[in-house]
Amino acid sequence: MNEHLLTLSGITEGQTARVSGLLSTGSMRRRLQDIGLIEGTDITCLQKSPAGDPVAYLIRGAVIALRSEDSSQIVVQC
Repeated sequence: MNEHLLTLSGITEGQTARVSGLLSTGSMRRRLQDIGLIEGTDITCLQKSPAGDPVAYLIRGAVIALRSEDSSQIVVQC
């Protein structure tokens, strides 16, 4: 299987990706882990706001809105 690594901010609406790692540190890293963003978690991009920020993602059965600043710190594979 040919998998591509990119950040979560790079996936499009309706696309699903799997978390490979987090680039953020400190309290933001902990917050992302607390909402379920750990290695191996599947994430689906549900909807982008008209301005493009924030974006709604389906993470472990919950809809979570993330700013592009934060989603660019999440490495995923498609």
